[in-house]
Amino acid sequence: MNATDRTPADLLRSALAEDPARPLVTFYDDATGERVELSVATFANWVAKTANLLQDDLGAEPGDRLALLLPAHWQTAVWLLACSSVGVLVDVGGSAADADLVVSGPDTLDAALACSGERVALALRPLGGRFPQPPAGFVDYAVEVPSQGDRFAPYAPVDPQAPALAVGGTELTGAEVVRRALADAAELGVGAGARLLSARSYETWEGLSAGLFAPLAAGGSVVLCRHIEQLAEGGLEKRVESERVTATVR
Repeated sequence: MNATDRTPADLLRSALAEDPARPLVTFYDDATGERVELSVATFANWVAKTANLLQDDLGAEPGDRLALLLPAHWQTAVWLLACSSVGVLVDVGGSAADADLVVSGPDTLDAALACSGERVALALRPLGGRFPQPPAGFVDYAVEVPSQGDRFAPYAPVDPQAPALAVGGTELTGAEVVRRALADAAELGVGAGARLLSARSYETWEGLSAGLFAPLAAGGSVVLCRHIEQLAEGGLEKRVESERVTATVR
């Protein structure tokens, strides 16, 4: 982070400038055995493509509200930063009926149909795979995102003081997300080069912060674990060692 970083998207730009090759998000799904590691550069590329999809194909503008109906997942982290890049308010677990557009995983498609605007569906399959049969009424993210541009520029500047994130009944501006993430990083003992393992859900600020924002703000990285309760005995200790984890939250 540098002194001019005032939004989560700013934090990612600074991380990209400082060390694009270092790992940023390592994702495990212990129900499927999936492991994905994304460097800062790879993660930023996914964010740029998703932001281009959001701005150009879906017509999203600063101030629009996006209901994000996804679990803790590396693709969810991508959408959080893409929304910040465009200036869209991302409502985690929010009402699809009250949103301008919705992004849904395979388990929340029925709820997502309540959105009268654009609807995007993610299969959440290993390697970002597409749906075998695209769900009716939805854009399949895995089909549309690969062809998007690798660089992103917003049509309008993003206001750091505008609402950027809604979670658990609280709305935060982009600047507030950055400030709270930095404070959390200090409390969790996460600094530059640290590796934080988080098994928390993305349904709360604490989960979002540990699972993305705090490590990003501090120059560290996250090992994001879904379905960690399915790990065999001793599996967590082995993961902590193999991933060089410096702090763990559950």
